[in-house]
Amino acid sequence: MITVALNANTLHAPVAGGHRWVFLNWALGLADLGCRVIWLEGVKADVPAAILRTRVSALKNHLARYGFDKSVVLFSRAAPAEPVPCESLDAGLALEAIDGADLLLNIAYEAAPELLRRVRRTAMVDIDPGLTQMWIGEGQLRIPPHDVYFTIGETVGQPNARFPDCGLRWHYTPPPIHLPAWPPAPLNAAAPYTTVTNWWDGWVIYRDENYANRKRDGFEPFLDLPRRTSRPLELAIDLGTNMPDEGATLERHGWRLRDATVVAGTPWDYQDYIRSSFGEFTCVKPSCVRLQNAWISDRTVCYLASGKPAVVQHTGPSRFLPSDSGLWRFTDIDAAAAQLERVASDYDRQCRLARRLAEEYFDARHVVRRVLDVALA
Repeated sequence: MITVALNANTLHAPVAGGHRWVFLNWALGLADLGCRVIWLEGVKADVPAAILRTRVSALKNHLARYGFDKSVVLFSRAAPAEPVPCESLDAGLALEAIDGADLLLNIAYEAAPELLRRVRRTAMVDIDPGLTQMWIGEGQLRIPPHDVYFTIGETVGQPNARFPDCGLRWHYTPPPIHLPAWPPAPLNAAAPYTTVTNWWDGWVIYRDENYANRKRDGFEPFLDLPRRTSRPLELAIDLGTNMPDEGATLERHGWRLRDATVVAGTPWDYQDYIRSSFGEFTCVKPSCVRLQNAWISDRTVCYLASGKPAVVQHTGPSRFLPSDSGLWRFTDIDAAAAQLERVASDYDRQCRLARRLAEEYFDARHVVRRVLDVALA
């Protein structure tokens, strides 16, 4: 049996069900292939013990539904990586559980060399294509050497890329979706287009460029879109208390708002929210458009697998992503409005095409198997 330590990064976001699914789809895909999965989480030194205990409890509660609650290993993010006492946190396994594992699949980026030396092979998975390479190149992100490097951005490491490859060989992999956990959902013609997203944070400083990289900035050119479509558009976001007028501004322009921490705070709430939607509409962070990384969100793939068509912002030429079949990719507000209406007018077929796209390109059984074949070669 192959043992894989999956280096996740979810303790900082205990009420973000979608963030947990980034790693759950990998873990469930590995388990489907007969692998023993160890769920590895790094702990920051400045997190108070009481808060950490609550977060670990929430993590184990979320993982229990999927069979990974007894497989959690905590380690200190400080260098060198050290064990975090499991007894006081009821975390599960000790750090020694990963010793001799066949593979450490690092989707959390940060990992001390001491941690990597505990396993036979190491592979990093880049889920922020373009930004990751810029962060590494500028010294903002320090990644110890891995045996293999994967990325979910199609243009990473290609001659036409608008960002460096950092002297590394990047293997492309689509983000996986565990199809048995995401079966086609019933059609809901009365539901709105939705998305679940972060709204704040993010700034890019790279060479002579300096720009805001928040989802808020990605949506700003499309603020009037609800007035140009017959279908309701809904955002599940956590606005927090930074700018109390932000929600009112969105609602004045016709956007429906939901609290993401309520409707998508757990993995199953996140699933229910996506599966009860008409489809997805979303813009991307400005960096995806500027860098043309040909990225597709793991969240969008969850919509597709659920048989929910997605209308998303174009992030660059793709070797396989369609622009008008289950997945629609727009470049401006006129195209977005037209695509929303076209999907609605051909809804049943677009739902079938969405599911077919997930089955053909994102099925975790195939995606994860290819990753293992390369990583363990």
